[in-house]
Amino acid sequence: MANTRSAGKRARQTLKRSSRNRGVISRMRNMDKRIRSSEKVDANQVRALISSIDKAAKRGIIHRNAAIRRKARLNRRLAAAGKK
Repeated sequence: MANTRSAGKRARQTLKRSSRNRGVISRMRNMDKRIRSSEKVDANQVRALISSIDKAAKRGIIHRNAAIRRKARLNRRLAAAGKK
């Protein structure tokens, strides 16, 4: 329990932000799982996931370097699927 009004407001803001961020992260993870589990890699799905990763990094939901790493892994997977 917060001791001051400002601490109470801060706690409420944190709850709102964390629930919003959790939705974004879970949507990204679900898209990633869908791409990894499919036998054929769809370029449109990969593009949509990269876009959502960029948006999450821009908003500070995930770290910038984590976004770069995720996109590199996706592009590597897409390139390997194109060679086959």
